[in-house]
Amino acid sequence: MAQEAEFDDTERRALFGTHATEYSDGRPGYPTEVFEHLRSACGLGPGSRVLEIGPGAGQATGPLLDAGADVLAIEVGAAFEALLTERFPGRQLEVRLGEFETVDLPAETFDLVVAATSFHWIDPQVGLERVASVLRPGGAIALWWTHFGDPDRADPFRDTVQPIFERLAPELADAVVGGAGIGAHPYALDVDARLTEIDGNADLAPGEHVLIPWTTAQTTDEMQRFLSSFSSWMTLDSAVRTELLDAIGELIDTTFDGAVERPFVTAVYTAQRRGH
Repeated sequence: MAQEAEFDDTERRALFGTHATEYSDGRPGYPTEVFEHLRSACGLGPGSRVLEIGPGAGQATGPLLDAGADVLAIEVGAAFEALLTERFPGRQLEVRLGEFETVDLPAETFDLVVAATSFHWIDPQVGLERVASVLRPGGAIALWWTHFGDPDRADPFRDTVQPIFERLAPELADAVVGGAGIGAHPYALDVDARLTEIDGNADLAPGEHVLIPWTTAQTTDEMQRFLSSFSSWMTLDSAVRTELLDAIGELIDTTFDGAVERPFVTAVYTAQRRGH
């Protein structure tokens, strides 16, 4: 599908490094249930040696550190590297600039490898082989993504905003029906595909998953910053993007009294590394 190709586009991936502030300001964190699940399913806790792939602005890094983990974060964007260093001074965090597939890492060292809304940028076969090589036997991998929508719950905002996309950004209009134009993407909820990728690695035990539904409220300003943090929006002509954001802001102010409540769901995929 055309939408899926977005996740393989290295040019779009590079956009985030040049829009670090927009990403940091716009992206929400993850529900506490994600990290509770990592504690129970993956052994996250004080002293855990955690490798984080693609931390971005640190939406997951903070809770990992708060859990007592010692985190090594591998980040491709220099702007994000600087942002993380500034955001978490004096914490048990090392940020290393490079690509996870090629950066120098010790073998069989980490208790947990995590990727929060980042592993789709990596070839899964190559990435999972690398993950297995750096995990200690019995260690765990946890990959998760938030789907900014929920197929099982109503989303009045998504339905109401559709005509605005059709009028101002028709190239995104079809995506809005499936949620991608306003942040959602079917990748996160394609459970069979994600588990098949994990199960294709002989060094990993069969994968498991949980879906964590949650709800959040976004003000007009928060929604505008949120939308601006997605690569499909970053590639829009600046005048079109401004007009689109202004129109959506007016919609939220007039129809939703300045804030929209949105249903989200976070999909978490985990697996253990087999012992020798």
